[in-house]
Amino acid sequence: MTLSRRTLFQQSAALGAALALPSLATAQGQASQQRSFDPRPGKWRTFEITTRVDVPVPKGATRLWLPVPSIDSDWQQSLESGFTTNGQARFTSDQAYGAKMLQVEFPASESRPYVELTSRFRAQNRATDWSRRHAVLEDAASLAFWTQPTALLPTDGIVRKTALQATRGARSDIEKTRRIYDWVVANTYREPKVRGCGEGDIKTMLETGNLGGKCADLNALFVGLCRSVGVPARDVYGIRLARSEFGYKELSGNPASLKGAQHCRAEVYLGGHGWAAMDPADVAKVMRLETPEWIKTTAHPVVAPVNKALFGGWEGNWLGYNTAHDLALPGSKGPKLGFFMYPIGEDDNGRYDSYAPDEFKYQITAREA
Repeated sequence: MTLSRRTLFQQSAALGAALALPSLATAQGQASQQRSFDPRPGKWRTFEITTRVDVPVPKGATRLWLPVPSIDSDWQQSLESGFTTNGQARFTSDQAYGAKMLQVEFPASESRPYVELTSRFRAQNRATDWSRRHAVLEDAASLAFWTQPTALLPTDGIVRKTALQATRGARSDIEKTRRIYDWVVANTYREPKVRGCGEGDIKTMLETGNLGGKCADLNALFVGLCRSVGVPARDVYGIRLARSEFGYKELSGNPASLKGAQHCRAEVYLGGHGWAAMDPADVAKVMRLETPEWIKTTAHPVVAPVNKALFGGWEGNWLGYNTAHDLALPGSKGPKLGFFMYPIGEDDNGRYDSYAPDEFKYQITAREA
């Protein structure tokens, strides 16, 4: 679907009117569907995640890179990792972002390359208390880093123009972030046909008016818009591991098989609150897929608690691998990665398709300790 920018903002205005004036019949019909979604921190959960990669028919020398949990914060603690393989393997990391990975190399003589990586980590729910402010020390140079453009996240041109329109009249970073979050929820949508998690090419999305996508598209758009108006923001790339404690099937993972469970989230830095969790893409996912109908309003009782909670919070049934963009894999002959949350492989024929785990064979499972 291609929309002109004029049409896009007309539709946004129409949607806002629809949100403000739900029909009585709609409200009555939705009352019986009222849901709860209110993740709160305080209970740490320990998980073990295992990624197994097999290359059944290698073409020459084979190289693999697997993401390793790299984040240590007040919501995640990355613990030990170990592996088994018939190749030469080592743990390494990206210099710019500190993204950890397991790098494995196999000679052309190895007919059945494989590696199995197991990592442990702890996670908990997140929720920002907007009523309280506290002193947060963050290096100015670090915050400036999180406002810089990347290959897929430009901060000028149509990106900045869109952000300025969305934040017109906002005086604080919190107000800007709220306006951008609401704009993304109102103007984008979950497109199930997009492969993997999407590509995150936000300039093309805005130029074409095609604002359908998945998490790596919609949350990237949120992050890029925030950066373009000076709000430090970053994508956090990871994978959903377990069921939602609130019963949302689209916000759950199946630990026995996590194919397709990769999911990126976002964070923004806000004075007095520090790094705050954000996930407008999951709002879009619930709107499109949680019920048989495509829900078109955040006032819907299935969507409303999710829309509220994911501005400042998220559920701890998820692993964050890293925050890396434009990642050059060590020893790779292929291009840089826009992001890194899938196993990556190459042989003499080039790079494997990580979005096709039945062809580039990998299996990801998890268990909670």
